[in-house]
Amino acid sequence: MSGIYLHIPFCKKACHYCNFHFSTSMRYANDMITAIRQEIRLRKQDAKVPVETIYFGGGTPSVLSPTQLRLLLDEVNSSFSVVADPEITLEANPDDLSPEYINDLQKLGFNRLSIGVQSFLDDELTLMNRAHNGIEALSSVEYAKKRFDNVSIDLLFGNPNTTLGDWKRNLDYALQLEVPHISSYALTLESKTALERFVDKGVVSLLDEGVVEAQFHHLVDTLTLAGYDHYELSSFGKPGYHSQNNTGYWQGKTYLGIGPSAHGFDGDQRYWNVSNNASYLKQIAKEELPQTIEKLSVVDRYNESIMIGLRASWGVSLQAMENDLGLRYRQHLEKQAKRFVDEGLLHIENNALKTTRKGAFLADGISADLFLIDFLGASS
Repeated sequence: MSGIYLHIPFCKKACHYCNFHFSTSMRYANDMITAIRQEIRLRKQDAKVPVETIYFGGGTPSVLSPTQLRLLLDEVNSSFSVVADPEITLEANPDDLSPEYINDLQKLGFNRLSIGVQSFLDDELTLMNRAHNGIEALSSVEYAKKRFDNVSIDLLFGNPNTTLGDWKRNLDYALQLEVPHISSYALTLESKTALERFVDKGVVSLLDEGVVEAQFHHLVDTLTLAGYDHYELSSFGKPGYHSQNNTGYWQGKTYLGIGPSAHGFDGDQRYWNVSNNASYLKQIAKEELPQTIEKLSVVDRYNESIMIGLRASWGVSLQAMENDLGLRYRQHLEKQAKRFVDEGLLHIENNALKTTRKGAFLADGISADLFLIDFLGASS
């Protein structure tokens, strides 16, 4: 196993763009901690190799108290074989990160913080319905750096009304803070969100795709020039500070997902837990895993290797595809990819299919165009 992901399904506020699974009520927080601990025990037999990374995501894990976090960490350590120095990450919002809380996190054993800044500009934060302001964003990172060497921040680009100048200001703030890792995502319109309702009613308008692409290229150029490795479509790390947890996902390593809506992968099949807190609590109380399991077919594995590989700097290994799936799959991919190579969106380097600078922003769309529904009758 490469890692363990724990989904903490609570947030103070509902961000207008977010469709992740969470609740803004903490009423059943202690019950949820008890249930997650129970799921850890139920999955104890699923751990085949030592745990290398422990990642608390959500939701907003930083709404939990140090005592609650300790209970979960102790359960992981008592139930699984964990390597001597695992990467232990907590996703946190700036408004939760007081100096005292940061000190407690360090004492608990966390060695990496992923701070959901999203923006340093108050107008953008208000539009997103974030719980913090720009000053809190800056101060939280400064506090964190006093105790943590490994700090990552999230930034969102492509926001409604955001100009290239606004985006440059956000990146300037980030570079001044000298954090070793930045994750940056384009705003996407998700279903059943407040943002979708605003767009439907004409309250806000999404940016033209060309403007969003310009912001993406400025992001890549600015951070690359500043010494960050662009090692995955949305991930930028200084050497030695790439996310071990996320890299494990992109390299196809196995991991356990624990908590409501969490996903897991054992190398042969994927599972996902029910995205409903009440249902999750009920099933765990009966010592049942609240999961749906999907065994990956050959075509699934082909599609996933493309989707993951084209997002990563190392690309889709053509030799690995041939070794794992067979020569016909490699040849089919090379044939289908040729038009994107001719258009300057993909290229082959070191026997791997990769996006070019021009194609990087379009990686997900290119992947979808390369996906197989079936191939020569192969469905398993």
